Amino acid sequence: REEEEEEGAGSQGGLYETIAGHWVRVLQCRQRCVGDMATRPGRSFPVPDFLPSQLRRLHEAHAQVGNLSQAVENVLSVLLFYPEDEPAKKALNEYQAQLGEPRPGLGPREDIQRFILRSLGEKRQLYYAMEHLGASFQDPDPWTPAAVIPEALREKLREDQEKRPWDHEPPQPKPLTHWKDVLLLEGVTLTQDARQLNGSERVVLDGLLTPAECGVLLQLAKDAAEAGARSGYRGRRSPHTPHERFEGLTVLKAAQLAQAGAVGSQGAKLLLEVSERVRTLTQAYFSPEKPLHLSFTHLVCRSAIEGEQDQRMDLSHPVHADNCVLDPDTGECWREPPAYTYRDYSGLLYLNDDFHGGDLFFTQPNALTVTAQVRPRCGRLVAFSSGGENPHGVWAVTRGRRCALALWHTWAPEHREQEWTEAKELLKEPEEEEE
Repeated sequence: REEEEEEGAGSQGGLYETIAGHWVRVLQCRQRCVGDMATRPGRSFPVPDFLPSQLRRLHEAHAQVGNLSQAVENVLSVLLFYPEDEPAKKALNEYQAQLGEPRPGLGPREDIQRFILRSLGEKRQLYYAMEHLGASFQDPDPWTPAAVIPEALREKLREDQEKRPWDHEPPQPKPLTHWKDVLLLEGVTLTQDARQLNGSERVVLDGLLTPAECGVLLQLAKDAAEAGARSGYRGRRSPHTPHERFEGLTVLKAAQLAQAGAVGSQGAKLLLEVSERVRTLTQAYFSPEKPLHLSFTHLVCRSAIEGEQDQRMDLSHPVHADNCVLDPDTGECWREPPAYTYRDYSGLLYLNDDFHGGDLFFTQPNALTVTAQVRPRCGRLVAFSSGGENPHGVWAVTRGRRCALALWHTWAPEHREQEWTEAKELLKEPEEEEE
């Protein structure tokens, strides 16, 4: 009988744990509802602080069209989330002054009051389950009052909530002695490392091309443009700004034009050789233990259109990241289509500097605060990791023609550039083929 009683107590304990576990999952699901609603199509993360941000927009919109009662309701609802929000308090005072006499019954929206009461009740239960039952819960809301969170959990949760992808400590820049150890090309110098560029996984190297080699590649770009090779773009206008012309040439198109006699074979071969030169150096500097493959190589020239530069305010290339979709409003960068998510490192090898504007610049994730700027020159390579830690853009080219070799590298061999291999085959000398 004692054994039966012990067995019954054990089964009861298991039943209680099952019920508690089920209820915790229900509460977790309810807490995720707002996040699911706030996640835009094609995104992986919700718009942060969704409900308060919508209420702010609503009270401002109602005020603009003269619906002051609704403006008061919505701004009071904002204050339910953030009682000390100074802009909301100021707006409330302005609306009440315009309304004149106090209006009884004018308060926060009832649906918002009900939502907050229910949500706080759910949070209290979940935090209790975290503290006493070992349950997991990531609070999706920055407005949760500190009093709701058990003191033992507050510090850890605050750190988790404030963490962002770019907050992790960046890799330490490689010392110059290390770079000398992996230096593979005579004459290449380290001009700026990540620390000097105020970021992580960035470097500026000089001396990758001689002036003569820059001249050969510039002539290749010019000859290809005259032959009508503008790969990937219709017409002559840049896809990024109406004030510039954009010409692009891939390695395969260069090889095909060389085979047809439209451009010199020397330039097409040099394009292949230089792209491999950049890949080798990029791998040596950033990824010595993991092979990098070229995923795309593009010789691009941007030319200012005369007569269209007055009071110009746009960029030659807007701020972006190369393997994720940058959202400056949130500072997030989603590694998902339409971004080229397989790109791991990027490189820009410049061919000239006889133009106005056109400097490369890096920004913080807000796409506004410039952290570093690099002036193009013949043989200068700017290489960097392709993710959200390196948002970058190009200042407007206001005079002249700016040419550079843009290269992207990947760790994924299945995404290596097939056209590069095809171009190499096309450019083989007859005696090489016989051998």
